[in-house]
Amino acid sequence: MSDTANPQPVQMPPPPPKPTSTMAIVSLITGITGWTILPMIGSLVAVITGHMAKSEIKRSMGSLGGNGMATAGLILGYLSLALGLCICVVFVILPLIGLGISIPFLNNLNTY
Repeated sequence: MSDTANPQPVQMPPPPPKPTSTMAIVSLITGITGWTILPMIGSLVAVITGHMAKSEIKRSMGSLGGNGMATAGLILGYLSLALGLCICVVFVILPLIGLGISIPFLNNLNTY
């Protein structure tokens, strides 16, 4: 049998990978550092750069990758900020409310 009857299909090389958005990488890294080294600052930077990366990726019309990294940075940043807000409420606001509620009772103790 000859090879000319059944020629091998020509395989095209795979397309080169899309470059990743730098803002998406920054968002993911600062989202992680927002949970470890720089709690509030890292989280705030992760949220800002995450939104910037999503916008940049959307404007590139498919030529940039990194949407998942930007989303992960946003999630990490928002969760860290929410946790920080809850901690602030528990350790600052609630004791002040408790003190405000207890002041009338403390004033009544002095009258006896």
